[in-house]
This record gives sequence, C-alpha cells and structure tokens, in this order.
Amino acid sequence: MTLLATEQTMSQTGRSVKLQRSIVIGFGLLAALLVLGTILVPGFISPRNARSILLLAAFLGLASLGQTLCAMVGALDLSIPYVIGGANILFPSLLVTGMPAWLAVIVVVILGAAIGVANGFLSFRLQGQALIMSLGVGFAFVGAVQLYTSIGSDYGGTVFAPVPNWLRNFAAFNGKTFGLSLPPVVLVWLLITLATIWALYNTWFGRSIYAVGGSRTAAARLGISETKVWTSIHGISGAMSALTGVLLLGFSGGGFVGVGDPYLFTTVAAVVIGGTSLLGGAGGYGATVLGVLVLTVMTSLLVGLGLSFAAQQAIVGLLIVPMVAVYARTPHIRNQI
Repeated sequence: MTLLATEQTMSQTGRSVKLQRSIVIGFGLLAALLVLGTILVPGFISPRNARSILLLAAFLGLASLGQTLCAMVGALDLSIPYVIGGANILFPSLLVTGMPAWLAVIVVVILGAAIGVANGFLSFRLQGQALIMSLGVGFAFVGAVQLYTSIGSDYGGTVFAPVPNWLRNFAAFNGKTFGLSLPPVVLVWLLITLATIWALYNTWFGRSIYAVGGSRTAAARLGISETKVWTSIHGISGAMSALTGVLLLGFSGGGFVGVGDPYLFTTVAAVVIGGTSLLGGAGGYGATVLGVLVLTVMTSLLVGLGLSFAAQQAIVGLLIVPMVAVYARTPHIRNQI
C-alpha cells in the first residue's frame, strides 16, 4: 500500500505541474489573440463581439465537456457531432407531435445519455476499435433519427417547427439574462464549468477518472470499476451532446442534421489546445475551457480578417501540431507510449 500511495502522490504531482503548464500556455495564446484582434480588426473587443464570442464558446464548451472526460481516460468520443445533429432535429419533431417543450428536452437528453452509455460500454469492451465503435454508434443514432423524422416528410435532415420563445431567448444572440444583454446559455455554461471542475477534484468519481486514466492497475487495486467509469463518462458526453443540439436550435431557429458536423474537429482541438492528454490521466475541464476560448477568439479573428472556412481550418490545424509537440514532451505521455 505504501508503494501504491507513493505512485499516486507522484502521479498527482505530475498532473498538477502539467495542468499549470497548460494553463500558462493557454492564457498566453488567448492574450496574444486578443492583442492581435484589437490591432488588426476594428471593434474586435466591442461588447457586441464579446457577446458573440461567449455565446459560440458556450456551445463548444458544453459539447467539449464529454470529450474532455473521455480523453482523460484515454478515449475519444467521435459520436458527439452525430448526437448533436440528431438531437437538433429530434427535438422539433417531438414538438410537432404536441409534446410539451420541457418534456421534449428531458426525453432528448435522456436518449442522448442512453446512447452515450451504450457507446461507452461497447467502446470499453472493444478498446482496440474504440474510435470506430463510437463513430458507428453516432452514425446509427443519427440515421435512426433521420428515419423517424422523415416519416410523412421528404426532408428527413431538416425539421421545421415553431421554436419556443424561452429557448430562443436562452440561446440566441439577442437573449437576455435578468435584463442584461447576455444569453442565459453563457451563464449556464459558467455554472456547469464550476461544478465540473469542483467535481473532478473533490469527488470520488472525479478522482476515479484520473486514476483510470493515469494507471489502470492502480485504479483496480483501489477498487475502481473501469467499466463504470467508461460508461458513465460516455453517458455524460451523450447527454451534453444532446443538450447542445437542443440549444443550437434556439440559436439557429431551425433543425438541421448537419449542425453538429463542425464539433467533430473542434471538440478534440479544444481538448488538445487545453493540454489534456489524449492518452489519459492528465488535464481537466478548466484547461479545456481555455482551449475553447482560444479556438473561439481565433475563429472570430480569422473571420474578421476575411479568411475562408478552409483557411481557418488550416490555421487551427497548424496550431494543434506544435501544441501536441509541446505537451508530448512530458514524461507522462512518453511513459505510456
């Protein structure tokens, strides 16, 4: 037990150093982007642009929460964009049937969680093919939703239904929170962020995630069920993805199955830029929030400079390569490889 305790202490110390390093790098990138934006783009730091950045960051941040937890145990959830797209058209289709909006939200989020649990269980059992498994689950879900929504319609990928006013206010650019010109989704993201960060460091479940990601042998000796951890975090990922899909309906005003496509790349990018190891055991959601802000501010800057979507992707890709190179120099990743 003494040796095991020593290993845990060393692991926690390594995680702390790496997290501090990633936070410093993240804040440095964010500050540099803000300075560049102020210099190169007129009105970049205006309240209107700041509100836009926070709104878009909230959507990406909510979708990236599950991806962060999965990465912390050495997994990646590639079903996220498909659950987002499926939820985005399933929710309005349920409204069309006469289901109350509050109940439709609960149904969609629970369904997303169930898909995530199934995804986590299957991925854990077939870890050698976990990425393909999560991709297949995502395809199956969005395909099934499209079949359901296409019954009696020729447009299975697009659903038109009146969006509840409360949802428009909750997630639209002109939404207000207690009279302030700030969409409520931003405040909700802040509260979820604080709760997640607290839970990761102060609950048995949070410590179990770090334990499984850091050393499966040590986690097993502590009596931690790796299966339960995998299924739980994938369930959270599915629920958050479904919630993001519902909220995006309030932002766009219409259901579209492809609305989640950009999140396949950006959720992973946010995790990497934040410094969470894709091999597990290091990082956290606070670092991912920094990655989300860096990505969103960078996108706003590139749009302000008039760059195309393809150019934006190229630049973000060029950013990820050196970030991975920097984080990969830590002993934790080298030892796992």
